[in-house]
Amino acid sequence: MEFLHRTQEALDEYVSLSEPDLEGSLLTMGDRAERIVSECVGLCFTLLDEDLTFALVAPGMPTKPAEPIDDPDVVRLPTRIVGAPARELLDEDQWAQMARADSAEGVASSLSLPVLDDGRVVGGITLYASSKDAFAGHHDELAAALGASAEGAVTNADLGFEARRRAEEAPRRVRDEQVVEVGTGILAARLGLELETARRRLHEAALQADVTDAQAATVVITAHRA
Repeated sequence: MEFLHRTQEALDEYVSLSEPDLEGSLLTMGDRAERIVSECVGLCFTLLDEDLTFALVAPGMPTKPAEPIDDPDVVRLPTRIVGAPARELLDEDQWAQMARADSAEGVASSLSLPVLDDGRVVGGITLYASSKDAFAGHHDELAAALGASAEGAVTNADLGFEARRRAEEAPRRVRDEQVVEVGTGILAARLGLELETARRRLHEAALQADVTDAQAATVVITAHRA
């Protein structure tokens, strides 16, 4: 598997800041996943605290998810279940069939595994495969190989490969965090605050102004340079 273009862009900036081994670790994870499940066509790794997602895909996989439906009046409900008895609407196989009907091109199954640190969920790994039962019987093996936990594993929760969309946003999130860090540093120096206190002040100011933290930090940086 290979990195999405946006993931490589995000890694080029993020790795130099805090995680020098992340790029190699992700590639290793992709290789291990493919060795265990040959039908694996994608892997997304999310860092919860940083709200960043990095993605690898098999060559030939579409690199962008389908555009979402923006019309609020459009309800995506398959007509075949309208009027169906309640027991059918609650049937697990029925919902699985509906999910697959909306699945991304080339994706027939997915497996999501939590990543823990001292019992706290700090991230998540979602794998994607081209066949329906590709991950069956491999949860424990994959979790062990990827540094995740098989306990709490969820199957077919992202057949639409939506994590890819979050990965597309990663470069912007990395740049925004860099701006926030600079703005926080300036605020701390000017007001004689601890960095944590300055970060909180910046966030509170952003909320009051109804702007993002990065936008508030940009104002601080611009005023400092004036």
